[in-house]
Amino acid sequence: MARIAGIDLPKNKNVEIALTYIHGIGRTTARKVLQAAQVDLAKKTDALSDAEVAKIREVIDRSNLKIEGDLRREVSMNIKRLMDLGTYRGLRHRRSLPVRGQRTHTNSRTRKGPRRQIGGKKK
Repeated sequence: MARIAGIDLPKNKNVEIALTYIHGIGRTTARKVLQAAQVDLAKKTDALSDAEVAKIREVIDRSNLKIEGDLRREVSMNIKRLMDLGTYRGLRHRRSLPVRGQRTHTNSRTRKGPRRQIGGKKK
């Protein structure tokens, strides 16, 4: 089982897809990493040798990509900074409402949670 950046890559998937399980690496970045490491894109993760896994790790470390913990920490610090400054976006984060201008009158149930009953049920 290939383990890169603290993440166990899923078995029996293309390496290009498996690398996207690492937070901060998408399809485009995965392709670039694999080309730099000279690994076939269509190869399955089960078929990777230890040398290829080491090459992939090395390329990710060399490319100064922010992945996993560093990226999560940076994003949360950015959100915290917005909240501390009291910006509109920060207030929306604080109230758990949509941040990017979506309507909230009828939608945004994911962000607001389940509906709350206003009055009791009439008999």
